[in-house]
Amino acid sequence: MLQFQRIFFALAILPGLVAVPAHAGKLALVIDDFGYRPQQEKQVIALPAPVSVAVLPNAPHAKEMATKAHNAGHEVLIHLPMAPLSKQPLEKDTLRPEMSSTEIERIIRDAVDKVPYAVGLNNHMGSAMTSSLFGMQKVMQALESYNLYFLDSMTIGNSQAMRAASGTGVKVIKRKVFLDDNQNEAAIRQQFTRAVELARRNGSAIAIGHPHPSTVRVLQQMIPTLPADITLVRPGSLLNEPQVDHSTPDTRPSSPSPQEPATPRNPFRGVKQCRVKHLPEPVNASRFFTILRESISESTLVKYYQLQWQGWDNPRR
Repeated sequence: MLQFQRIFFALAILPGLVAVPAHAGKLALVIDDFGYRPQQEKQVIALPAPVSVAVLPNAPHAKEMATKAHNAGHEVLIHLPMAPLSKQPLEKDTLRPEMSSTEIERIIRDAVDKVPYAVGLNNHMGSAMTSSLFGMQKVMQALESYNLYFLDSMTIGNSQAMRAASGTGVKVIKRKVFLDDNQNEAAIRQQFTRAVELARRNGSAIAIGHPHPSTVRVLQQMIPTLPADITLVRPGSLLNEPQVDHSTPDTRPSSPSPQEPATPRNPFRGVKQCRVKHLPEPVNASRFFTILRESISESTLVKYYQLQWQGWDNPRR
């Protein structure tokens, strides 16, 4: 009888063991734009420790919120402004492709000082900067000095970040999902579910959001109900995960004005045709010969021979 009960118990739990594989996917969540809204950001800090935060270095509460997040066990990144392709107001010390290596190093050094405990850096905006190979090579050279990894927010498909990091010691990882381009809670839930599916399918996924009230509410609801096969991790734990670079080489020199279109605008619209208001009066043959005679008589050659004839080149002695 006892043996029968053991067999029955084993058969009962077998489907559950088969249906729940151990840790099929790793999901990393990063919340950008920290440093401006302490009240909402404190709600993010109250989330599980693997949720990471990216702090804008020139935000008024940058150092305070970076310190609070670190003390609560969260991984801290620098959320560094980089130039976008679109024309819009730029934050102080926004990286641009045409900047010198010295200027880029100064900005990154200043950002490291303003965001304590940072172990990585990701881009705020940046489609113009991250699509420039020459610009990103200068960024990677600067990051190597600080042992920071680079999380590519992938604000443009042809980002050169991974290509630029080749030959340096900088590790590059990529964002897969934006949670809250649409701040409707239903849309954020849908994006969160998509991130979970990508983590399950590919082994890992990184999702980026912002400290909007709707985003915070969705995370508070959905993180505790993550599927058993999905593990919440810090992005720094994914540095050795396989990364695929789908970019194409961009070897164009840095433009002095990255926000200008690739093809310069032609400022000229052509010359308008001048139309004569009154028709010119006809010129008869006698008038024609009169003008011709006057032109010949006043010509330089005729004047020269006239002076020669008058003896101008025979000075008096």
